[in-house]
Amino acid sequence: MSDSGFFSFIADNLKDFWLFTGFANATYEHFIMIAVGLIFLYLAIKKDFEPLLLIPIGFGILIGNIPFKADAGLEIGIYEQGSVLNILYQGVREGWYPPLIFLGIGAMTDFSALISNPKLILVGAAAQFGIFGAYIIALLIGFEPNQAAGIAIIGGADGPTAIFLSSKLSPNLLGAIAVSAYSYMACVPLIQPPIMRLFTTKKERLIRMRPARQVSHTEKILFPIIGLLLTCFVVPSGLPLLGMLFFGNLLKESGCTRRLADTAAGPMTDVITILLGMTVGASTQASEFLTASTLGVFFLGFCAFIIATASGVLFVKFFNLFLKTGNKMNPLIGNAGVSAVPMSARISQNLGLEYDPTNYLLMHAMGPNVAGVIGSAVAAGVLLGFLG
Repeated sequence: MSDSGFFSFIADNLKDFWLFTGFANATYEHFIMIAVGLIFLYLAIKKDFEPLLLIPIGFGILIGNIPFKADAGLEIGIYEQGSVLNILYQGVREGWYPPLIFLGIGAMTDFSALISNPKLILVGAAAQFGIFGAYIIALLIGFEPNQAAGIAIIGGADGPTAIFLSSKLSPNLLGAIAVSAYSYMACVPLIQPPIMRLFTTKKERLIRMRPARQVSHTEKILFPIIGLLLTCFVVPSGLPLLGMLFFGNLLKESGCTRRLADTAAGPMTDVITILLGMTVGASTQASEFLTASTLGVFFLGFCAFIIATASGVLFVKFFNLFLKTGNKMNPLIGNAGVSAVPMSARISQNLGLEYDPTNYLLMHAMGPNVAGVIGSAVAAGVLLGFLG
């Protein structure tokens, strides 16, 4: 080979190499999404905003927005059939991960606060107005019914439920809905307190609730069995989520399956959370994510979250009209009706302590909080039953 031929060969190889690099294939949309991923990581690491959620999602956004030559047949993108990311993403797209997350939630959740005060179920149910309110708004804006349902479920503040329902009804919006749901879940400490202050008076914030009664072991065992039968006979389409939630709780409360409960609540949930968060983040490829529909999803998700929080607080105020003095509920626990467990319950506790350092609301708030988990799954089942 002559010198000129050799240098030409090297130049051609370098040119080909350049065409395969991210620099040659990058667009400004990629850099926008990379910036979003970095913001997620900053909020998680520096501000401690739900790092278990935002770090996997934020890093997943970086992974999903590394530019590459789309027609090179490299099989590396999350939307390329046969790629590793695509295979892992099937757990999101086919709805495998959410029921497993619900199994872990059930295995780590104590429903005693709800069992001891069953009327708190109504508070959790009231917060689901955020879902149906956002559904109506989405229809009015122009979204198709299936898309509107997938977006509206963000109001339940339950990422796995949002993923499960949108994978069935609106898979084209799955990435945007999932990121929106987890983003607002992480922003609970920012979004909810102003709404809670707006709809309550100082006198209401000082209400002391009666201590919860002691719940027996038998009640704890019967709750997941009765809960499963009641909810799934009414909404069979919610069985994948509700069945796993109550199954996990029975593993915890039975007293003879501690190893299984610990595995479901610990290592299994951790693994699924990592895979779920990373693949959801990676699904936000710029070409698929930066659309007008995505902006609509985030706007409607925010509306749903506000409606849900306000509905829970206002329902407690309304319910108090029918309760005797001494039995009234503190409206600050109404925000916990959204199913961001246990984040929203902590907000109830923190805001209550802000006005009375001796008024502990956490255990009371856990009642509507866990009711919200059940409520959002039931709401998803209702929407899936009508639209699926």
